[in-house]
Amino acid sequence: MAKRVLIADDAAFMRMMLKNILTEGGYEVVGEAGNGREAVELYRKLLPDMLISDMVMPEMGGIDTLREIIKDFPNANVLICSAIGQQALVIEAIQAGAKDYIVKPFDQSNVLETVGKILGA
Repeated sequence: MAKRVLIADDAAFMRMMLKNILTEGGYEVVGEAGNGREAVELYRKLLPDMLISDMVMPEMGGIDTLREIIKDFPNANVLICSAIGQQALVIEAIQAGAKDYIVKPFDQSNVLETVGKILGA
């Protein structure tokens, strides 16, 4: 059974790009969210194996989304994917419970390698 992934990014083209990469890599994308609040709601409803979340989104950013999910699901697999690669934000995301952090632009192999490492696939 394919591992189930939820994608949260306010850019529809980025969600589509990630969805294509993950689907080609054998993962099932079970949902897409355009902001952090929607991501938290979908996470609670769908209980995916992983959330890939952008850092900057309307209504609720990636760090707040991460903290909200970790509060209810301490073992959640959350991968932050963002164009913001400042070291302080990377450290903040990891300290808040993110399993890893990839910086845009990314390539297919980097995404699949990181997701596979986190999900043990």
